Amino acid sequence: MVRGIRGATTVDHNDAEEIREATQELLQKILEENQLCTEDLVSAIFTLTPDLNADFPASSARGIGWQLVPLLCATEIPVPGALPLCIRVLLHVNTTHSQREIRHIFLRNAVKLRKDLVDA
Repeated sequence: MVRGIRGATTVDHNDAEEIREATQELLQKILEENQLCTEDLVSAIFTLTPDLNADFPASSARGIGWQLVPLLCATEIPVPGALPLCIRVLLHVNTTHSQREIRHIFLRNAVKLRKDLVDA
């Protein structure tokens, strides 16, 4: 079964190293919390807020071994008042987990985005 997993995180500055570290932390946490390995990944779509352009999150994913996973990066639409400095991901994965069992991961300031999906 293919399922979607959402995740997001933030950085403090438009800095390539910060983007890499935050993206890798997010991706590793998603895999860990959902008991997945790289072989389970179908594809990933990353978006960044318009204030982030120092690096591609896809490069960060390649840095942790996602060489064969199809990856795409895009800019988030600039909605007034939206959370700044934010990296989002939608992962498509092969899993036997039900939708209720999927753990969506929101880190740092991104916990504000989906309080309904974040453990208190």
